[in-house]
Amino acid sequence: MGVLAAGTEMGMTDIKELAFEELRAVLEEMGEPAYRAGQVSAWLYKKDAARFEEMTDLGRTLREKLAARFTVSWPEPAQHLRSRDGAEKFLLRLGDGLLIETVLIPGPGRATVCLSSQVGCRFACPFCASGSSGFSRNLSAAEIVNQLLYVRRTSGRPVSHVVFMGMGEPLDNFDSVSRAVGLLNAPQGVGLAARRITVSTCGLVPGIEKLMKLGLQVELSVSLHAASDDLRNRLVPVNRKYPLTKLIPALRDYNRTTGRQVTLEYALMKGVNDAPQEADRLAALARRARAKVNLIPLSPTSGSGTESTPRPAAVAFLRRLEERRVRATLRRSKGGEIQAACGQLAGRL
Repeated sequence: MGVLAAGTEMGMTDIKELAFEELRAVLEEMGEPAYRAGQVSAWLYKKDAARFEEMTDLGRTLREKLAARFTVSWPEPAQHLRSRDGAEKFLLRLGDGLLIETVLIPGPGRATVCLSSQVGCRFACPFCASGSSGFSRNLSAAEIVNQLLYVRRTSGRPVSHVVFMGMGEPLDNFDSVSRAVGLLNAPQGVGLAARRITVSTCGLVPGIEKLMKLGLQVELSVSLHAASDDLRNRLVPVNRKYPLTKLIPALRDYNRTTGRQVTLEYALMKGVNDAPQEADRLAALARRARAKVNLIPLSPTSGSGTESTPRPAAVAFLRRLEERRVRATLRRSKGGEIQAACGQLAGRL
């Protein structure tokens, strides 16, 4: 089967770009009964069909009509690596030849897929590999959802959670990401509960406000990494446009509107952001935002020159947050030996 980029072959649309209601309307235009939309959706999102020919309970005529009007994109595998801690990294080639990375992260009673939303990234945080080669393009909703479907079909494992923490800034590609979230969440789509979907951002305030208005209880995670504007300007350059005085109120509004507690992601960097006074500043911000904190050991990336905080100091930092009445965890990152941990995805062979 040829590998198709979403919506690019002879002007045809990838069928996975359609929400269920749109698919049903198209089938009704074709003169098909309403139940056909459920059948097609089941093949796409429950059975991971990669071509119309696999949809064997549809009549041949209908399959031909669908194939004449739509494509079914499917990524091409370029590399598959397994870590000793159970993480798996999939390097996937898109229809135009560009590469993205997707990670399967196993846990007790769960399997999480980490999705990419862009090829590259515009925001160039100095400790993150995703923006090291610049930005190429946004992914379509189909290309985003395809990552989960491909991992599920290839691994044979049911997926319980999704995190938009792969390559790219999800809220910089809001239209495709929001459509993908709808497809992941819809009962006729993948069927994941909204609370099992996490969207991560480096702090794009307008995108946070738009996500809040979707009316879904999607989890929001913010790559904070510093609790003062001076330091965050260096570590997360978008802070110059959306400083903490704008970001923290937006996070508080998100919590109030959705009922979901925001997570502040904080990569601990030796001698950079791990001093006791930084923990105090972080605790004050977390309380103002009504947020919890996820401390992450910094994942080494080529050329960053920054080391991870040693674990004893990381534990002390965690305890200081807890003493200041902040809900916090210290993550044990997976996939580091295959360059699949946070900040290591670059989309390269």
